[in-house]
Amino acid sequence: MKETLNKSALDTFDLSFEERYAKVFVNDEEGIIICELLTDYVPIEEFKNTFDKISEIIKGGSFRKFIFDKRALRAFHQPSMEWYFLVWKKEMFDYGVREHRKILPAEKWFEKMVIIAKEQIMKNNPDNIIGKLDIKYCASVEEAIAV
Repeated sequence: MKETLNKSALDTFDLSFEERYAKVFVNDEEGIIICELLTDYVPIEEFKNTFDKISEIIKGGSFRKFIFDKRALRAFHQPSMEWYFLVWKKEMFDYGVREHRKILPAEKWFEKMVIIAKEQIMKNNPDNIIGKLDIKYCASVEEAIAV
């Protein structure tokens, strides 16, 4: 069973909401929001619903950094990634979220799928906002908060 976020990493965060597929934590003072996926697969409609809720939180605050903890995933879903990358990130950019930190599952095949999918999205969508974002891959929530 996957461990959830380390308590010490979240001492300054409040649990905003928790549902079957995700937990979302916020630190208003630091302008950071964390989405921790809890299951090995998230159906696209549930994925979008979760991110719509996150959007409302971001729109109501002053957030600059989004940390996406995907370590629980064991399935890669291209349509979800495309929507997240092309629609959600672009909209959140307009609300000031420019820093994105990602924590991937340990399996190397997952990382390779992300790279391949990202390259394809960028090729098919040359007007994307990737060049305007500060994106880093991290090994832990603590690292993602710090960088």
